[in-house]
Amino acid sequence: MEYQILNTSTCLLVLLVFLPTGLGICPSSCTCSGNDRNVDCSGRNLTVLPQGLQDNLTYLNLSFNQFVDLDHQLTRFTNLRTLDISNNWLKNVPAHLPKSLWELYATNNNIKVLQKLDTAYQWNLRVLDVSRNLVERAVLINNTLSSLKFLNLSSNKLWTVPTNIPYNIETVDLSNNFLSQILPGTLVRLQHLTSLYLHNNKFSYIPDKAFDQLLQLQVVTLYNNPWSCSDQQNIPYVLQWVKGTAARVLGAPCAHQAGLWASAVPASAAPTAGDSSLLIKGMKAADRATSPEAAEPTQVTKTHKQLKAKEVTPLTTQSHTVLFPSTEQPLLRHPDGLTSRDGGSQGAAATHTTHATDPTQGNSTGSSTTPMTLSITSGMPTNYSKMPHSTTATLRKEAATTGAPSARVPSRASTGELSLLCLVLLHAAA
Repeated sequence: MEYQILNTSTCLLVLLVFLPTGLGICPSSCTCSGNDRNVDCSGRNLTVLPQGLQDNLTYLNLSFNQFVDLDHQLTRFTNLRTLDISNNWLKNVPAHLPKSLWELYATNNNIKVLQKLDTAYQWNLRVLDVSRNLVERAVLINNTLSSLKFLNLSSNKLWTVPTNIPYNIETVDLSNNFLSQILPGTLVRLQHLTSLYLHNNKFSYIPDKAFDQLLQLQVVTLYNNPWSCSDQQNIPYVLQWVKGTAARVLGAPCAHQAGLWASAVPASAAPTAGDSSLLIKGMKAADRATSPEAAEPTQVTKTHKQLKAKEVTPLTTQSHTVLFPSTEQPLLRHPDGLTSRDGGSQGAAATHTTHATDPTQGNSTGSSTTPMTLSITSGMPTNYSKMPHSTTATLRKEAATTGAPSARVPSRASTGELSLLCLVLLHAAA
């Protein structure tokens, strides 16, 4: 009797020692931790599940392998919380996944459709990442995925924002798709949504009231979309929403035309910041141009013709040329420099009018002010340093030719006559 008990004890001891090795609790092609309940089999070029996996796994990493189909192969892991099947060759989300899942990562596969049965019974799922696939349609059942907080469908081929998005969702990433429309009511129930990523899509506008119920929204990305900024019927909603929302908007639509819808004035008629200062200067120049001195008619003299015949150096214009009424008035240059009557500097804008007085006006000829007509544009002369800063010498030289005649010098013929007369008188005296 005692011998039988001893044999039984010996057998139990042998089983306790060698049973874990015989069952292969941690597969040789994987690494395990946490009492062999956390298994990492990534990057092993596996095509089938390794033998020896425990049923009570909580973490399983099968990424970077060669899996093509895992349907019905993961159902037995009823305690599984995190499953990573990214970077494989899967054509669909594995069927009959355990309902205990909290996180599912299936990025960078060949999944084309997210079927309704793929997530129908995932009551505990909190993270669903199906990014970088070929998903063209995502079907979600209403009132399922009640625990889902994070949904990533970025870098796929979606054309429409998926409907029936779980109402407790907090983050939705739909970037890098072909989204162009949001069906009515799609985002109405998402009152807990805090982050919405819609950049790099095909949106031309956002339907009216689409974002009105996103009361908890903190971040939204809208950049790299072909917004129809000239669409006065559809685009105003998103522009007004961006102005009124408390969320942080990255890539506001039509940012280059921020004031387009602020007033009823068309964009072509509204002056820019650079043009407004020129407009004020033009108005002032127009007022000075209407003064009696500027409006007084002048007589074209020989000096004016000579000055006008000289080549006038063209002036460089600004990129935005603005035509003012003052451009119809002649620009007069002062003989002693380019200083205006109002004390302006030599670099005065083209809209400032300078007046000149002719140094010959004190002569008996009575000539009036001599104007020199220049084309008026904004800017400074391209070769201003080469231009003469004073025309006093030129005017004085020309005035010398038009001044009063000096004393008469005897000609050569008169000298001969005088000599002949002297000879006649000497002969008569002899």
